[in-house]
Amino acid sequence: MRHPSHVIDQTKVLTVNNVLEVREKLEELVNEGYSKGNLFVLTHNERRTDHISENTDATKIGILEEGPITAIANLFRSKGDELRAKLRSVGVSEEHAEQLERELDKGMVVIVAWGGISYNAYDYDPQIMYYWPWI
Repeated sequence: MRHPSHVIDQTKVLTVNNVLEVREKLEELVNEGYSKGNLFVLTHNERRTDHISENTDATKIGILEEGPITAIANLFRSKGDELRAKLRSVGVSEEHAEQLERELDKGMVVIVAWGGISYNAYDYDPQIMYYWPWI
């Protein structure tokens, strides 16, 4: 399913350290043509994610992106499983979702500039551009 505010088809995934870096990267992504509605932040702490989302042009991965079944299942998952499921719903492969979740454990912030296509747990976007300071 394609997100209604989609502008660019290419999904990009980055990791940064703090809200200042989030703002900088989001500005770059908006200048590239990404819709603010397709820019997501994710942290290991819900309050931190809320804080960053409220203080930047990013949002959180929600029901529209992850789909109702995943959203309901996330209510019963561990935090790590929930984060990986959210990443998988925007096309991140299982392997990369696990790597990114480990970075979230270290306090990093994940930014997803989403191409607009939702994925189920068994599929992923092979065209995602990952920026690798975390490998």
